[in-house]
Amino acid sequence: QVQLVESGGGLVQPGGSLRLSCAASGSTLAYYAIGWFRQAPGKEREGVSCMSVSDGSTLYADSVKGRFTISRDNAKNTVYLQMNSLKPEDTAVYYCATAATLLPCTVVAGNYDYWGQGTQVTVSS
Repeated sequence: QVQLVESGGGLVQPGGSLRLSCAASGSTLAYYAIGWFRQAPGKEREGVSCMSVSDGSTLYADSVKGRFTISRDNAKNTVYLQMNSLKPEDTAVYYCATAATLLPCTVVAGNYDYWGQGTQVTVSS
């Protein structure tokens, strides 16, 4: 079983940056596809980005492409989401999740098995 803990959220002005971290315990993240999701108040959970296990390929939602970058540090058993040029519409609770699959990752929440508790990101002036 994998335990995931997100951190790094906070309040940032539009145009600013944040880096979210997702630290894992109980298993090695290198064996899992990783996904980042977000959920704004009154909205459904949205897939933001993911990284595959087999070749490290990445996928981004159109809304964040070119602004967000997913990465992993296997030595630290941690995954990151670097968020630049943040917009008010990026405001949400952000979650990381893992999927035990060697297939190319997806940003479909139902494909993920373990989830963190989330970290709040608020983009406001």
